[in-house]
Amino acid sequence: MKKQDTVKLFGVALVVAIISTGIYYMMFAMKANSETNGVTLVVAAKALKPGTVLASTDVKTIPWPAQTLPKGAYRDPKDVVGSTVFDTMAEEEPVLATRLASAQSGGGAGVPDGMRAISVHVADSTGVLALLSGGQKVDVQVVVGRANNPAETEVRTALENLTVLSVTPQPEQGAQGQSMPVVTLLANPAQADVLALADSGARVRLSLRNPLDPATQGRNALSLGTVMHGAIGSGVAQNR
Repeated sequence: MKKQDTVKLFGVALVVAIISTGIYYMMFAMKANSETNGVTLVVAAKALKPGTVLASTDVKTIPWPAQTLPKGAYRDPKDVVGSTVFDTMAEEEPVLATRLASAQSGGGAGVPDGMRAISVHVADSTGVLALLSGGQKVDVQVVVGRANNPAETEVRTALENLTVLSVTPQPEQGAQGQSMPVVTLLANPAQADVLALADSGARVRLSLRNPLDPATQGRNALSLGTVMHGAIGSGVAQNR
């Protein structure tokens, strides 16, 4: 072999060695950076079908290069073990809260185990609706009117301290033919029945609660005639 060819081969080998070394150190630096970052992302260890109750073998973690995880993602497999998959997930796909149902939250809908989400059409609550958002607490007032005798119109606070899930301010036609805004509330099954009955046969009003005030107290129905007679009587008593 000529000396010139040997020099060329040596040069090629040197270039290959430099490139290989560069790639090795780049991969090493990326791995070191990932390990230093310490952030992990929970992903499916295999394809998961709807209805699967997650076990520790169904998920795994992979390094995540950023400090912030995708919305609804998890760092620790313990946070998802025991939850139920309700939407198919592929292998290596991130496990997100919106794809799971648990005792605390049904698939990101915010409906805990044993509770119900129920929507009601609300009347005469425009000002309160402007203040409402998910997570706030309200009392539910049920108003029954009598067209032939307004004095017998009655109101009762039927339910107290219910949680608001969502508010739809755009009017929607209710069971009584009127178009009213819709509020979705979190209730137990018995409360859901009360709300369904009130929504179909009466006017429903909402009163906004202080979130730090969990106290409840049963109250009897109150008629307009009782209010008027009580107010007049009180006024007369004060004037005497």
